[in-house]
Amino acid sequence: MTTGFIGLGIMGQPMALNLARAGEQLVVWNRSPARCEPLRDAGAQVAAAPAEVFAEASTVILMLVDEEATDGVLSRGTPDFARRVAGRTVVQMGTMSPGYSRGLEADIRAAGGRYAEAPVSGSKVPAENGMLVGMLAGDPETVAEVAPLLEPMCHEVVTCGAVPGGLLTKLAVNIYLITMVTGLVEAVHFAQRQGLDVATVAAVLDAGPMASPISRLKLAKLAAEDFSAQASIADVLKNSRLVAESAREAGIAAPLLDESYALYAETLGLGEGASDMIAVLRAIEARTAALSAP
Repeated sequence: MTTGFIGLGIMGQPMALNLARAGEQLVVWNRSPARCEPLRDAGAQVAAAPAEVFAEASTVILMLVDEEATDGVLSRGTPDFARRVAGRTVVQMGTMSPGYSRGLEADIRAAGGRYAEAPVSGSKVPAENGMLVGMLAGDPETVAEVAPLLEPMCHEVVTCGAVPGGLLTKLAVNIYLITMVTGLVEAVHFAQRQGLDVATVAAVLDAGPMASPISRLKLAKLAAEDFSAQASIADVLKNSRLVAESAREAGIAAPLLDESYALYAETLGLGEGASDMIAVLRAIEARTAALSAP
């Protein structure tokens, strides 16, 4: 049976490649056609439009940047929507708002389709290595159907109950990830301004109990001043917004996330939207500069 994959960005392309390399029969589409070429080389069929993906595939994975893009490829709100999703399973793997996912599930089921959400924890390198963590939610039958499909992309898949349990879990995990990396960048900024060698600070952190694969990766990028994106400022800002909105709607305090959200917004304003999330350093540097301004 053919699986569709729509959305071949920083994360989606390596995820789809892992599926193709595992022998999955794939049909793919991406708004920028050049992103499809590595999939074609790996044996996937490249569709001319999203409608062709739905025509060919019984299960369609969506790894798209936002809700507008997702609605667009589904033709949601038009007569084509039911024709695309009826009799098919849609697996939404992007990070969207929990309320959006709940509504999308209802619409797909009403149109005769099946739905699961499966956001992932990880960035470009884990995606390339098939080492993401999937957070899978949906009705039990759909979850059982989808779980094996996630295995080539994820080293572990955690079942999170009904929709939107997967996305709520992802947002909780994102609070820790975002505030942790922001704290790490702040520590490096402090070390730099105190005249310390960043490599020495990194050696201490790497050897201690706070070390993790993500801290080691980000410290190496900071030491090399490598701001190429693994998880971009624009994406992290979007994820921070989703957490902040969900927290406010539920009456939950999220003070560390709120401060990080402000810093990533400032970083975007400095023109660093396409840079890696460690470019939040630029906003912290700007705040330091403001302290000494006349």
